[in-house]
Amino acid sequence: MSDIKITIKDREGVIHYLDAPTDMSMNIMELCKAYELPVEGTCGGMAMCASCQCYILSDNIELPEMGYDEEVMLDQAFFVEDNSRLGCQISLTKELDGLEIELAPVSDD
Repeated sequence: MSDIKITIKDREGVIHYLDAPTDMSMNIMELCKAYELPVEGTCGGMAMCASCQCYILSDNIELPEMGYDEEVMLDQAFFVEDNSRLGCQISLTKELDGLEIELAPVSDD
């Protein structure tokens, strides 16, 4: 198995050190759900809800370019920062080994 390490800070400030498989075509949102972290993924990974928004804390790891759908969704989302990404749009690859992220707050609407 080809696992990488991903560190995720949840909304309560708890740090989770996760083993993430790179051979299952998973993304960050699916990884969070697999570890039962509080990520809804309401749209099923279609970049249409922003419930998997996260902040990229690592500045030494190059992520894939943000696609049009992700940009549009983040333009409409709450709590967006310069380092915001949608977890559903970041596939787990060996290049992400050591990635650190923080789950964005959710809207109470």
